[in-house]
Amino acid sequence: MPDRSVRHRSRTALAGLAALACLGTGALAGCDSGSGGTTKGPASADRRPSPAAGPVWDPKPASIAAVGDSITRGFDACSVLADCPEVSWSTGTDSSVRSLAVRLLGASRAADHSWNHAVTGARMAQLPEQMALAADEDPDLVTVMIGANDACRDSVRTMTPVADFRRSFETSMRKLRSGAPKAQVYVSSVPDLKRLWSQGRANQLGKQIWKLGICQSMLSDADDMGAAAVARRTAVQKRVVAYNEVLREVCAKDSRCRYDGGAVFDYRFTGKQLSQWDWFHPGRNGQARLAEIAYRNVTAVRPPA
Repeated sequence: MPDRSVRHRSRTALAGLAALACLGTGALAGCDSGSGGTTKGPASADRRPSPAAGPVWDPKPASIAAVGDSITRGFDACSVLADCPEVSWSTGTDSSVRSLAVRLLGASRAADHSWNHAVTGARMAQLPEQMALAADEDPDLVTVMIGANDACRDSVRTMTPVADFRRSFETSMRKLRSGAPKAQVYVSSVPDLKRLWSQGRANQLGKQIWKLGICQSMLSDADDMGAAAVARRTAVQKRVVAYNEVLREVCAKDSRCRYDGGAVFDYRFTGKQLSQWDWFHPGRNGQARLAEIAYRNVTAVRPPA
């Protein structure tokens, strides 16, 4: 989740309900047009409801594009301070991870029908550009995992404001809808950075890597338990919670978008699931757990609560 500068330094809803939701969503929703409005007629008693359509969400997409940050690039999962997209939870090919693409498409098909446009260090402000690239692939499904870098800044003061985060995500969804109006979107919650700090600080090597500049708002002075340090980490965690609420709210306005219900934020990563180099990013085991969470949510009959 570090910036480039750090790297340099080393369908369950019915169509009728979907149409109702579209009334308040505008262009962002990307809902299909149809005859969901009221029918003109001489008497309401003569009107008949439209037949129920099939579910909007397809649990078996045939192609996948990924957007996001270093987690989706497999950063620090294979070697120190380097991307390893082959272990990406979304589109990777590593057999020990069994990425979402492999689980949905099979290993051979995944290689030709999945694309990874995530960028290590990316923040939400960079997501519109990635979404445009994803739209060009015309995928059935786009996976989104981003937001950690918006909280992982040099200080609490420089974290991305929630309003800016929302604006950029809304722009991203509009960008996707303009190029791929029927693509489904799976949105992962931002991981609990405070939980990752709590797990990783037990490793001395990891803490040395943290000093290179990884997520200083959370990881700086990792063993400091003074009031100021505790307040700083709590502020970062609260900002991540606010980001996740934005992801949930914006996604809810789009009938083809599914949020993970906070599953990734709630997941209790252990030391064996973190990078053996920085003890903060997911390693192969952690990437596999993210793939499991995604597969469960994408193929579920009903979206996460």
